[in-house]
Amino acid sequence: MNRGKESVALDLKANDDLALLHRMVARSDVLVQNLAPGAIDRLGLSVEVIAQKFPRLIAVNIVGYGQDTPYAAMRAYDMLVQAESGICAVTGTPETACKIGVSAADIATGMNAHAAILEALLAREKTGRGRIIEIAMFDGMADWMAVPLLHYEHAGRETARYGLAHASIYPYRPYACRDGAVVVSIQQNSEWKRFCSTVLQRTDLFADERFATNAWRVANRTALDTEIEPIFAALDCEEAIRRLGEAQIAWGRVSEMPDLPRHRALRRTEVELPDGKRITVPMPAGRPEGFEIVPKVPALGADTDRIRSEFAA
Repeated sequence: MNRGKESVALDLKANDDLALLHRMVARSDVLVQNLAPGAIDRLGLSVEVIAQKFPRLIAVNIVGYGQDTPYAAMRAYDMLVQAESGICAVTGTPETACKIGVSAADIATGMNAHAAILEALLAREKTGRGRIIEIAMFDGMADWMAVPLLHYEHAGRETARYGLAHASIYPYRPYACRDGAVVVSIQQNSEWKRFCSTVLQRTDLFADERFATNAWRVANRTALDTEIEPIFAALDCEEAIRRLGEAQIAWGRVSEMPDLPRHRALRRTEVELPDGKRITVPMPAGRPEGFEIVPKVPALGADTDRIRSEFAA
């Protein structure tokens, strides 16, 4: 994941290396750090010092929790923050709360920091001044919880866990076929009619008052699934997808991990590892077609000597 970076290993308890860091900061646009709270101050790079000595610097402090909250000193790892934020309370099945299967808090924090840095760089073009930015992992996850929070505080409704099914749109869930599963999304009654006639080949379901509107389908989801599940179970995925396409119904195959490397929508880019081996990884979003630079993942400290020379006193 460290492709395209340079790696310098410094002992910041040694005066010479600490002085080198300060020289690097003096010529930098952005400093990002995620040391323990207070550690950056002890390195002589407190908010006050930065404002005085490096007024054009954009200094980004990655923390677990807002430093003006009682949680300021809490240790923060991805799953702990997911749990604290309530993300796990709305993820999983009715019986079991789950964390998101990737490091969502870490990833969200990096994305939030990236956006804030770009905003600060644009602002500096106008003001000539840098900015001190605090990016809290908890803030990122709490922001993702905005809709469940609004539902709870303003509608008195807790967001339930439905696994791969939607809480308020139905049917919007996976159905098991003979050789896999397909997620079906019915957003409008016109789609519901086409779904019944073309996919399920059951026009009587469209006429059934219990399923006449989305609200009624949500309320009677168990009864509706009793009708739909056997139909999909008798089909293979290819036939189910053919019918869904004919009916112009949105669908998505439920991919397993072995399916992703073969997915026809997966775009890849090549990366060189420290040992010279080349592998492919998913192409980052927003990269232009024909993105041909092969970034290298640096070995730890690979650029230390060159950087020491570049920033020599």
